Amino acid sequence: MLVLCASAANLNASYKTRSCMNHVQPSASVARLRARKAYASRTASLWIRTHTSGRIHTACTQHRSPLRVHNVASVLMQPGVHLEQLTRVMKFGGSSVRDAERMREVAEIVCSFPDQAPALVLSAMGKTTNNLLAAGEAALSVKPKEVGTIEPFIMLSELHLKTMDELKTDDETREDVVHLLEQLQQLLTGVCIMQELTPRMKANLVSYGERMSTRIFSSFLRSQGVRSKQCDAWEIGFVSTDDDFEAGEILPETYGKLREALIRKPGEDPYVPVVTGFLAKGIHTNAICTLGRGGSDLSATVIGAALDVDEVQVWKDVDGVLSADPRRIPSATPVPYLTFEEATELAYFGAQVLHPHAMRPAMDSDHLAVRVKNSYNIMAPGTLITSEREMEGCLLTSIVMKEGITLLDIVSTRMLGQYGFLSKVFEVMKNQKISVDVVATSEVSVSLTLDPAKFWSRELYQEEVDSLLHAFEGIAQVQVKKGYTILSLIGNVNGSSALLEKAFHALAVSNVNVIMMSKGASKVNLSLVVEEKDGERALQALHSEFFEGGVVSANGANHN
Repeated sequence: MLVLCASAANLNASYKTRSCMNHVQPSASVARLRARKAYASRTASLWIRTHTSGRIHTACTQHRSPLRVHNVASVLMQPGVHLEQLTRVMKFGGSSVRDAERMREVAEIVCSFPDQAPALVLSAMGKTTNNLLAAGEAALSVKPKEVGTIEPFIMLSELHLKTMDELKTDDETREDVVHLLEQLQQLLTGVCIMQELTPRMKANLVSYGERMSTRIFSSFLRSQGVRSKQCDAWEIGFVSTDDDFEAGEILPETYGKLREALIRKPGEDPYVPVVTGFLAKGIHTNAICTLGRGGSDLSATVIGAALDVDEVQVWKDVDGVLSADPRRIPSATPVPYLTFEEATELAYFGAQVLHPHAMRPAMDSDHLAVRVKNSYNIMAPGTLITSEREMEGCLLTSIVMKEGITLLDIVSTRMLGQYGFLSKVFEVMKNQKISVDVVATSEVSVSLTLDPAKFWSRELYQEEVDSLLHAFEGIAQVQVKKGYTILSLIGNVNGSSALLEKAFHALAVSNVNVIMMSKGASKVNLSLVVEEKDGERALQALHSEFFEGGVVSANGANHN
């Protein structure tokens, strides 16, 4: 098993942390070339520990630097050379930069739009974040000298070293990444010795993924003749709350700091900033914080709002937002336009769009739009998300299915007309720290749905239900029903009569009964609750009715 431990010959005698690395000009000086040749002639040492017969053997293998010294030729075109300022923000997730091949493809995407000057936001490579968290948990159960043998740590170390080899990463960046891996091993050793993995330590731990991916990618751009700078988010102005290190909230001063850091100075050559997504520094502790779910998307929209650009692009592996989950509905089609309200509802009910809080900076902006694009199909227009769009003639935009739902029927034990019933119901929910999905009410009863996966462990499900029932004693009688599915119809719910007519027609033909219905206050969501056994059939019927020209009944007849 690999344990990263670079020898002294592989590192400079003194290491200086670089938070926002100076971009390397495509034409290197003679002195620089000579230095690179000298470095390339040296070998790096990787210490390999293997377990045999219960003993740890240490062997030193020679790992020759793959760096090829040559005059740097411009392989990719510098985007936006004629523009004075940055005009676009492009965010690429972990799957888009999962290995050297995908990083090359992303570089081509970035440089395929010469009329735009982009700032980039990157996530960690592939499954690196998961491996970092797994390594932290594993460090709690090994001895300090065994930290380097933790499998997730070995996997992520090998991934980054291999990627640098394949991309011919420059010496300075290689040294930076090796140093980060050494720091990471030291942090894991600290977790092992202290026998604790606090939220603050977790936030620091997962930050290494973005810190390494951005350094490697920025280096690759420079090797292709594209001027680029790697930037750690907190060094260019990202400031957050730090009462929760794993869910920091961006503070207002961030926007001014970002403008100051990223606005080009007079006479400054254009370059591509490559920024770590998902990260910030806490306002009080100055410690690294993460921005919670959708944190990298949030980083991108914050930069977009700060720079007053027109569009933030979030690159994924599908042609934008689709009319349904393509894993369930292979015929699902791309949705060209969405409002932020529609996108928020889709995200809340499980669609892979953007997390609602990642859209907030764009929603607060006068003109910032977010476009979801496909990094595997760059010519596809994707889905453009804006504050408003033309809804004339639009009935339904997309359908989202959410399974594993628990339904509560709550009936007041007090007499008819007793005020304060609903406030007591939601006070109980607040005290139990339970979030409600869908609600339908009358004067003395309320039905609501819960997604237990959000707040209850599978092992403690019954205990939590018992606790909830106990909290309602003396207030209401509660029936708990498991095994339901929510189908959320996102679109022009203002035309709900026509929408309901088509929806109930499709469900009736497919013999699906609706248990509960709720129209969202946003006027873009109509939610139907059905039994889980009927969920898949209901989704197919609804998609066929609204997007494929009519549902087909069991006898084969087409019902339009």
